[in-house]
Amino acid sequence: MSTPDTSPVPRLPERDPRGHKGTFGTVAIVGGCARRESPMLGAPVLAARAAFRAGCGLVRLVTPEPIITAALSLIPSATGVGMSTDEDGSPVVNHAVMEALRAADAIVVGPGLDADHAKRHPIADIVRQAVEIGIPTVIDADGLNALVTGEMLHRIDLSRCVLTPHPGEYERLATARGIGADATDEDERPEAAALLARSLGCVVVLKGAGTVVSDGERAWVCEHGHACLATAGTGDVLAGLTGSLVAQHRRAGLSLYDLARIAVSAQAIAGERWAQDKQAHAGLLASELADGLPGVLAGLTAGGASPSRRA
Repeated sequence: MSTPDTSPVPRLPERDPRGHKGTFGTVAIVGGCARRESPMLGAPVLAARAAFRAGCGLVRLVTPEPIITAALSLIPSATGVGMSTDEDGSPVVNHAVMEALRAADAIVVGPGLDADHAKRHPIADIVRQAVEIGIPTVIDADGLNALVTGEMLHRIDLSRCVLTPHPGEYERLATARGIGADATDEDERPEAAALLARSLGCVVVLKGAGTVVSDGERAWVCEHGHACLATAGTGDVLAGLTGSLVAQHRRAGLSLYDLARIAVSAQAIAGERWAQDKQAHAGLLASELADGLPGVLAGLTAGGASPSRRA
């Protein structure tokens, strides 16, 4: 059994006033799909936007070459790295991609990669190569689905990874590991997250109302949040936010577990603030959520005023 974690979310270190963009970390975001049947551009762009809004100095947007120009037109602050594609438009890792990943302080892999089950093997290869570099990696969306391809879950070292499944993605991963917990049961969710984290040796962020973060020994439940967050793209924002915090603060001694807790808290509070400001329960755009992060994170930084529930 895991231990319920009721400790306060730790504070982020203050930003160095003498720093430069290289000081504040580089995130490589690997995502997007150029296949004609299912083009996906928004997910990696939202993740990149969140990474910048969370204070990251540099973002390398790694997407299939046919969509890289369009992606950069939506997030021009990022640097683009094009993935080669096969005749069907599915991405293939090339030398430039590997160099970009090796140069990053954190990697986010998965947003919008490719939802077609038949193409999971190429995507699985991308996920495997990203993880094997040994840089802290956030695995989200189709990156999670790719993990269940073949024997990868039994062969890959995920100890430097944060996995961010929603209940459906959790079920696929748990089934592959022989875990029978119910990720939709409010009472069972903390232990469900802990069982998967313990089985894989990583940090698990089980998304949903009352998002759970676990490292296998502890399970923490977020007390913030709002129904407005249940909309497309918010998971991509969380992935980019988490990667950004890892890139900036991992070397300062904060664990992946605590950085994931801070990211989850920040996103949930940003949702609450949007709902309060708009006097609304729905209609949030994921881009608005990303844009609300700077003020929230200021309150989660050493010396900042503690954020409070506003909805």
